[in-house]
Amino acid sequence: MKLSVVVLTMGNRPQELARAINSALEQEHVDVEVVLVGNGADPAGERAGLPPFDDERVRTLALPRNVGIPAGRNRGVEASSGDVILFLDDDGWYRSNRLGAHLRDRFSAEPDLGIVSFRVRDPEGGRGERRHVPRLRAGDPERSSEVTTFLGGACAVRRAAWDAGGGLPEDFFYAHEETDLAWQVLNAGYRIVYDASAVMFHPAVLPTRHEMFYRYNARNRVWLARRNLPWPLALTYLAVWVGMTLLRERRPAALKPWFKGFAEGWRKPAGPRRPISWGTAWRMTRTGRPPII
Repeated sequence: MKLSVVVLTMGNRPQELARAINSALEQEHVDVEVVLVGNGADPAGERAGLPPFDDERVRTLALPRNVGIPAGRNRGVEASSGDVILFLDDDGWYRSNRLGAHLRDRFSAEPDLGIVSFRVRDPEGGRGERRHVPRLRAGDPERSSEVTTFLGGACAVRRAAWDAGGGLPEDFFYAHEETDLAWQVLNAGYRIVYDASAVMFHPAVLPTRHEMFYRYNARNRVWLARRNLPWPLALTYLAVWVGMTLLRERRPAALKPWFKGFAEGWRKPAGPRRPISWGTAWRMTRTGRPPII
């Protein structure tokens, strides 16, 4: 079983990127390759600031412009040859050089395992962020469990499950693209697990640092529902999220772009509609996260 590690970069963190790549290449007792995708950057160019990787396992791909996270990762998967695909943020790295072998063994032993979501640890020793545990009961990050979504920059995906799910929705650009794929992977009959023993280090940062966070968060949530849920669930899901947003975000600076994005999600095409079955919705409910929240 071969592993492909897809690393997406904008070329502005050369030291962190070198650390990420090395942590992938140092995996022991497993066949691994790295696909380095420059999203609007040339990772192999002289200006990238990377040390030379004299390793035939590293492949580079330069995209002429920033096409967004899902499209960039899709291009990386297309250029890869592994049976299992790992996505690694360019400012993250793997703690253990046995992670690859652990994943190989899990995917080999569990043919219905579609996606493994990693535990993200703060290198400064902090407990970590609740949003990095992809379930509702996120208080104990050291507890592994079945889940219904995963972390896009800290995961491993079986290629067959990726193909069954149709890849990441490129129009999303940023936010909720992983959940779109996750729901389709579940609908194809695969399982998704949060594996607390599969660890990635990543600095503690807030998603709200991105200027477009609130707009894309709301727009893509509408698209997610329109694309993937039976209409009774889709409308309930969106109504719940409107209510939660009003309770959580009371600042006009946050609510204004959020509702602008919410309206945009209804106004603009969401892409192909592939509603999951009611059986899949029930599986998600039994897993602990019904597709209304």
